[in-house]
Amino acid sequence: MAKNDATQLKGREKEAIQTPSDLARKGVEEITIELRELLADTFALYVKTKNFHWHMSGQHFRDYHLLLDEHGDQIFAMTDDIAERARKIGGTTIHSISEISKNQRIKDNNEEFVAAKDMLAELCEDNQQLTRSFRAAHDVCDKYKDVATTSLIEVWIDQTERRTWFLNEIVKAPEGEAVPLRKAAGAS
Repeated sequence: MAKNDATQLKGREKEAIQTPSDLARKGVEEITIELRELLADTFALYVKTKNFHWHMSGQHFRDYHLLLDEHGDQIFAMTDDIAERARKIGGTTIHSISEISKNQRIKDNNEEFVAAKDMLAELCEDNQQLTRSFRAAHDVCDKYKDVATTSLIEVWIDQTERRTWFLNEIVKAPEGEAVPLRKAAGAS
């Protein structure tokens, strides 16, 4: 009897967080998987960006420090939108740091010291990887005609490509060349 009560309680709990959607259940499941991985990658990129922001040093410290702070703010802002989109369509999202770790595809960097240009080059590559992941998720959403999620992803792709552009311009500049950074590097 107790086992049956527990099963019924679990069923009611699951029902309580379900959100109605006109998307096919299979679509919700596939899109939710994509969003969960994107959310994990976005958190991983956020933490890496802040790590490099905190540990930046060198000739262009102030400019790079401020740039990475702006990038970190933009990346973190995406996390809530990604998670809430999964919930809006009837899916669930990550619950913990361990789930982030399990789902992330962007690699952590735990090195004690990383040179400034190497930090920026690594973030440039990670942003490119995130763009590729966004495009793949866009294809899945498009397959199920989830126009709202595809629309959000298009904005995130644009933001991520902008970060890649800024980072790439710094990384490819010849050594010794001053690279002016605008205060609002993340703004249009």
